[in-house]
Amino acid sequence: MGSLYSEYLNPNKVQEHYNYTKETLETQETTSRQVASAFIVILCCAIVVENLLVLIAVARNSKFHSAMYLFLGNLAASDLLAGVAFVANTLLSGSVTLRLTPVQWFAREGSAFITLSASVFSLLAIAIERHVAIAKVKLYGSDKSCRMLLLIGASWLISLVLGGLPILGWNCLGHLEACSTVLPLYAKHYVLCVVTIFSIILLAIVALYVRIYCVVRSSHADVAAPQTLALLKTVTIVLGVFIVCWLPAFSILLLDYACPVHSCPILYKAHYFFAFSTLNSLLNPVIYTWRSRDLRREVLRPLQCWRPGVGVQGRRLGGTPGHHLLPLRSSSSLERGMHMPTSPTFLEGNTVV
Repeated sequence: MGSLYSEYLNPNKVQEHYNYTKETLETQETTSRQVASAFIVILCCAIVVENLLVLIAVARNSKFHSAMYLFLGNLAASDLLAGVAFVANTLLSGSVTLRLTPVQWFAREGSAFITLSASVFSLLAIAIERHVAIAKVKLYGSDKSCRMLLLIGASWLISLVLGGLPILGWNCLGHLEACSTVLPLYAKHYVLCVVTIFSIILLAIVALYVRIYCVVRSSHADVAAPQTLALLKTVTIVLGVFIVCWLPAFSILLLDYACPVHSCPILYKAHYFFAFSTLNSLLNPVIYTWRSRDLRREVLRPLQCWRPGVGVQGRRLGGTPGHHLLPLRSSSSLERGMHMPTSPTFLEGNTVV
């Protein structure tokens, strides 16, 4: 075991594994690769910004401190970190890869695995919470919030363990014949284990959403309310996006396990499949915020504050003469159920437009 860990700082080990599993090594930065890297970095910056807006909205409005929105905030946090990890992965790829030590390589890939698996576990937690809400079973009372926090903590702990297994010893250093082609320092059996876990989670999410659909379809009119039907549409969209984004990556990893070295050329294009799966972190906040009107307003509030021409409430603003803006309603008015304007409303004289 000591000899295994002594290889972690060997600067030639990464190149040895890439020489064994790859047909060619990318030692020069081409224009097309630089353009692709720049696009991925911009995409990941968008992931970070939109998930940060969701986190700010959930944190500052007490209305969103319920189980559903805390799970949503956890999803946004994991997606935000996934964007950061993928930026680091992109900047440390290409010719830089061969200059990494094994411990640096494990940190690069492990961070991406941890954050992406945390996103998957967060999606599972949200699916469970939505199923509980549809079934009208009160699981998270005010005195049981610790269970919800334990669930969030457990999802991150499992993600840390899952992503950290290779650096703890489950890798193929010293056993080149057991190495993955897509991830040359990872053991094929570890890759199969990760794919199996993610596939089980996917099946669990599918089962939960099918159960939600069945409950809504078989319910009386008071249960199948418009809000419930809207929720069903939301989770259906989420399920479809999840499958579309992750199924190609799962497929390429399964193929990696089944193919002997140098026998499946498509494995050398695996980075495109992983980049595509990252779109899930970009689309998650779009789906959950756009389908929730209250959360959407709260997320867009900072952007409205930064918009030119928006000043102190009640002050006459530049623009159309005779128009004023009413303030956005506060979280307290939401909790009291008051019907105040939910977005800036123009007043002309005494007439509400």
